[in-house]
Amino acid sequence: MTITVLYFAWVRERIGLPKETVETTAATVMDLVEELRAREERYAMAFSDLSALRVAVDQDLTEFDATLDGVREVAFFPPMTGG
Repeated sequence: MTITVLYFAWVRERIGLPKETVETTAATVMDLVEELRAREERYAMAFSDLSALRVAVDQDLTEFDATLDGVREVAFFPPMTGG
């Protein structure tokens, strides 16, 4: 399946892209993370500490065990702060 992956804040800085189209066989967000980590060092570094990341699937906040069935977009970003 083809998914658009969006990167925000320092995740974008580490990977060097704001977004990309990814061809994946991942069943869950965590599976997608593992595929991305295996690509190259910049992805491994960006996804080295998942406790410092949040994820949204089709613009809904979710967890890393969320399914990717029918998903079009996954976004990774650091935790948001209020103000």
